[in-house]
Amino acid sequence: MKKYFQFDELGTTYRREIIGGITTFLSMAYILFVNPSILSLSDVADFPEALRMDANAVFVATALAAALGTLIMGVVAKYPVALAPGMGLNAFFAYSVVLGMGIAWQTALSGVLVSGIVLVLLTLTRIREKIIDAIPQNLKLAVGAGIGLFITFIGLKNANIVIADPATLVALGDLSKGDTLLAVFGVVITVILMVRKVNGAVFIGMVITAIVGMLFNLIDAPDKVVSSVPSLAPTFGAAFTHFGEIFNIDMLVVILTFMFVDFFDTAGTLVGVANQAGIMKNNKLPRAGRALVSDSTGTVIGAILGTSSTTSYVESTAGVAAGARSGFASVVTAVLFLLALFFSPLLGVVTPAVTSPALIIVGVLMVASLGDIEWKKFEIAVPAFLTIVTMPLTSSIATGIAIGFIFYPITMLVKGKAKEIHPIMYALFFIFILYFIFLV
Repeated sequence: MKKYFQFDELGTTYRREIIGGITTFLSMAYILFVNPSILSLSDVADFPEALRMDANAVFVATALAAALGTLIMGVVAKYPVALAPGMGLNAFFAYSVVLGMGIAWQTALSGVLVSGIVLVLLTLTRIREKIIDAIPQNLKLAVGAGIGLFITFIGLKNANIVIADPATLVALGDLSKGDTLLAVFGVVITVILMVRKVNGAVFIGMVITAIVGMLFNLIDAPDKVVSSVPSLAPTFGAAFTHFGEIFNIDMLVVILTFMFVDFFDTAGTLVGVANQAGIMKNNKLPRAGRALVSDSTGTVIGAILGTSSTTSYVESTAGVAAGARSGFASVVTAVLFLLALFFSPLLGVVTPAVTSPALIIVGVLMVASLGDIEWKKFEIAVPAFLTIVTMPLTSSIATGIAIGFIFYPITMLVKGKAKEIHPIMYALFFIFILYFIFLV
């Protein structure tokens, strides 16, 4: 096992991998409850019950898609990256496609299935891998830093440390509120552990935060440990029942959007996690093809089970920060997702106040790549900066990548460095322009 996952080469141990896998799981366990809520449109009171997805079935589909996708990523690609139905993609599925366009959720699942199959084909032909390898090192560093700021913002927002404000868009929240104060405590205790270089500091910080939350009645202690697994029947295989309804312009736009966001969110996440884990070699992702196939396969599996696009999660960086370096950590995370089917009541203690500190601290670690960007070269600084800043400000990794990649050829051409631009970057320039014109 140690030889297969290259423990000696990566300088890791079973203990570090297990702690890393658990930390990643805890950082993204919220998707088990958020995804069913979004896909079933539970917050839309007047939406007909007959047109809703079954929330219980979506819960099971979410856990299984995450478990199987993460297991494939860990065993085949050997990456410490976990997969689950993507935030943003699930909102697009529910609010834009089902609610906004009036498309049946079964048809939307068919669109997800097609997008996943196409991405698998693009990966097997190595087109997807060549695109990632063509991205300049400075932009890859910018993507990693941008993701760091993005997940830090998510952590601050989930903890209500940063809140919406009609006058200034965002403002400081009420730090005297219990949950917010608990999150602040979590940040402080995790920072102390990190400074003291305690192994598994992020994970230990989450455990301490959860215990303190229960002691002060800010987190409800679970009333039971084991619960029965709901039926998957309402959503399983539904993607095949409306397959004939995807051959129209509306669904073409939907499928392209699923593909675009999944394609570049995954690329950005893999680059960010690889940089954080020290996996990148000569500006390239080792076993990139396997990682990308694993990710796309996860989307296919998820669509068949009954959930929106499954993608690589930036929360995997929390596990990397806790010590994960190999695919064994992903195996641990996958097992925990399977166990979650039976022990879902225990996940109630993993509130945003518990996970937010981990996301904030990981953001601190990820922006370290800023120091390696060639800021004194203005032609590099502009696209890098725009990539970084637009991710948190638009709440979209894909949008940040798109804007930065549009500006890169422009600044490089004006500087007289046309020969340094890979032909694929020119192609991406026009694709992103079309994206903003027709899809945004």
